[in-house]
Amino acid sequence: MSEQFGDHASAGLEIRPVPGLPEFRPGDDLTATLAGAMPWLRDGDVVVVTSKVFSKVEGRLVPAPADEQERDALRRRLVEAESERVLARRGKTLIVAGKLGIVQAAAGIDGSNVRRDELALLPADPDASAATLRAGLRERLGVDVGVVVTDTLGRTWRIGQTDVAIGSAGVPVLHRYGGAVDAQGNDLLVTEIALADELAAAADLVKGKLGAVPVAVVRGMTVTDDGSVARDLVRPVEDDLFWLGTAEALAQGRQEAVLLRRSTRDFADEPVDTDALRRAVGVALTAPAPHHSTPFRFVWLRDPGRRTAVLDALRERWRADLAADGRPAEEVERRLARGDLLRRAPELLLAFRTTDGMHHYGDARDGAERDMFTVAGGAAVQALLVALAAEGLASCWVGSTIFAPEVARTELDLPADWAALGAVAVGVPARPLVPREPGDTAEHLLEL
Repeated sequence: MSEQFGDHASAGLEIRPVPGLPEFRPGDDLTATLAGAMPWLRDGDVVVVTSKVFSKVEGRLVPAPADEQERDALRRRLVEAESERVLARRGKTLIVAGKLGIVQAAAGIDGSNVRRDELALLPADPDASAATLRAGLRERLGVDVGVVVTDTLGRTWRIGQTDVAIGSAGVPVLHRYGGAVDAQGNDLLVTEIALADELAAAADLVKGKLGAVPVAVVRGMTVTDDGSVARDLVRPVEDDLFWLGTAEALAQGRQEAVLLRRSTRDFADEPVDTDALRRAVGVALTAPAPHHSTPFRFVWLRDPGRRTAVLDALRERWRADLAADGRPAEEVERRLARGDLLRRAPELLLAFRTTDGMHHYGDARDGAERDMFTVAGGAAVQALLVALAAEGLASCWVGSTIFAPEVARTELDLPADWAALGAVAVGVPARPLVPREPGDTAEHLLEL
């Protein structure tokens, strides 16, 4: 790399194809063949080799049946075996993270440029393959060159494919501009150029896919061995914003939204997104209920005066009930202090079950009908809590209002058939929400 200009740019490049190479097979001496075909190599050259060459000489070929359906079935089994995880799928197309960490279609399993009765796997360790070839060329020709092993990949958000580096030796895979200044005086803070990928793509301009030219040499780059390898170009999953396909992201999001729901008593000193809260209530209103009804209501206590009046009235009622139970004064006050959460919460919702849509049979079935509607109200509360978590909001359900159902109705002048289902404290979480582990079903799921 040119330290004079602090850049990776070259004054000029020469890209030379290496024609006339044989059809490589397992066990062939790749180094000897390339050394014989490129006696003109000199220090600083970068030898760019298609990964399929290494797959062949290293015996990464799998016998495949001639029947197309059987061949496709084998290919799918190989993709599964060579993959760490599936990131996206559409029809028969799978985008996976392979064992090398590379994200690509079908884990790089390829049936092109091999015999019809074979399928090719990627080299087991392309960086090691590159290092071996580099050392062999130094021994045979006395030159210090870089080596890049390439494969063809699609790019996110872009049409078409290009060659990229999946293995390398003797080449700095990245050029970092951090701390540099451009010609206009702007600091370049995070720009990183994938130099090894650029070399791979440049060489592919003379290799092509149909010309039986799997090797090219890039001349004119001033490269220094900084010890980096192509594996360093694989972005860690935790840093990847797009590591899941649409369907997979939706599936994980649905699962995590449920597991993110947990009782939270500490909120950040930040305002709640009111639109997000309204959306969560809208989700809650989709909870299942008998007779195609919607027998639940939520009261959002936005007026500070009304909120204080309701909570004061509830506190006095709870104090009286606890005292009537013979609780010591210290215990009464300790229990009442738990209700301070409802005062501290940035936003407060009260949940109710109504009798809208309820049938009246005039017999013992009335009680069961009421129970069904109460269960429906509970489903709505749970849906609200999950929807709030999906919006990134923390919540805590407090069921104490159930023990004083008439207090909130009286203070807020609500209809007589509104039965309290508890209060929901809502706020921005003081700490990031973390999904819980699913529960152990051994003791709680009876399978008959």
